[in-house]
Amino acid sequence: MRGWWGRRGIRARLALTSAVVLALTLVGLARIFAFAVGHSMIATLDDSARRSASDVVTLIDANRLPDPILTTGGTMTIQVVDSTGRIRAASPGGDRLVPLLDARSMAAACRDGRARFLDGRGYGMPDLLRVVALPARDGQTVIAATSFEQVHHGLEIVARTLVVGVPILLVLLGAAGWLVIGGALRPITELRRGAEEISGTARSRRLPVPEARDEVHDLAITLNDMLHRLEQAEARQRALVSDTAHELRSPLASIRAQLEVALDHPDSQPWPETGAGVLADTLRLSRLADDLLVLARLDEHGARTVAREPVDLSTLARAAGERHPAGRVPVTVDAGEPVIVQGDGKGLTRLLDNLVDNALRHAATGVRVDVSRAGEWAELSVCDDGPGIPQADRERVFARFTRLDEGRSRDEGGAGLGLAIVRETARAHGGDAHLEDTSPGLRAVVRLPTAEPPPDEIGQQHV
Repeated sequence: MRGWWGRRGIRARLALTSAVVLALTLVGLARIFAFAVGHSMIATLDDSARRSASDVVTLIDANRLPDPILTTGGTMTIQVVDSTGRIRAASPGGDRLVPLLDARSMAAACRDGRARFLDGRGYGMPDLLRVVALPARDGQTVIAATSFEQVHHGLEIVARTLVVGVPILLVLLGAAGWLVIGGALRPITELRRGAEEISGTARSRRLPVPEARDEVHDLAITLNDMLHRLEQAEARQRALVSDTAHELRSPLASIRAQLEVALDHPDSQPWPETGAGVLADTLRLSRLADDLLVLARLDEHGARTVAREPVDLSTLARAAGERHPAGRVPVTVDAGEPVIVQGDGKGLTRLLDNLVDNALRHAATGVRVDVSRAGEWAELSVCDDGPGIPQADRERVFARFTRLDEGRSRDEGGAGLGLAIVRETARAHGGDAHLEDTSPGLRAVVRLPTAEPPPDEIGQQHV
């Protein structure tokens, strides 16, 4: 049974479940309805007999008891029994010798006031009777009996109606439920068909979004957003592959040309110069491969690749200044008190070296490295006094393999990945990077979250 149920579709499961619940509900309601109708009809019958008996009691109290007693309200027979058990008066056709209730039953009926079933065939009456007894003056008792046949017939009609009507109602409601469930699941079917139509050659297609503002609508929007992100990632990947192939072509062509010339003219070729040229192109390829590997790791894992250890940015800045002591222009470092961040020391060192190398290629007279703290953020900036970058291009230079025309002539061996690595590394550490105008020159700013509270908060904690 479990295996059969597991092979059913969602629509069939929901329809069957709702049908079973509906069937149980309808059967329960039918039983309650039949019970309520029967109870109401019996109560009406008993009230009629009780009113007839009460009228006779009133006549007895007024000494106006007729004989025979005329019956009203559907009452079949009435008996007035005295204290000795003799029938004093009765309705026409009623038994004048044997009371409908014996002495014990009569006393119990007078005491609790409830009606009782009685088989009327023993008294020459048809089928069942409902009998009530009321006490009267001088120890007399009035017994009133009504036929239960009409109520029984009415209950049979109700039962037949329910037996026929409940299945019909169940079928109609089940069919309506099947259609409603199918309509509710139709947007999911359209989503599936739309997903089948999306192929490798139709990436720009989108899944249909239903008009109803429900969970399926939210799912369609989420899936379309996912498709958009996948398209963007695929476009970035294709651009990266294309740009990488373009960047690899130049040094490889240079190496091939130098080696072909050297092999064609081995005697006249200055081999040390050839080796130096090939080595320079090889180093360029090595730097490109290293940069691509760093970006690939950042793209794949992001912040998960960052080692979480305390790193002093002031120490890194001073070390960067020491690594560039004899450059084209001097590098000055302004880093006072320690500024600690949680991160990867090697990654932050690469970030700082990329910024300093980029500034050295464009600076006119010098490069300045500053490390400061602003609240809960550490700020690392590298300034140069070069030509700067126009406002419209300051975001574009953070894209991969992006080099401005002016930078291409001066960026010897650069592939346009330095600033891309800077921003991705900063974001992997929970920060960001941007460029600012210093007139003249350019200021590259990296903001990272610090690993300890500001000094004023530390002082307050000690106080």
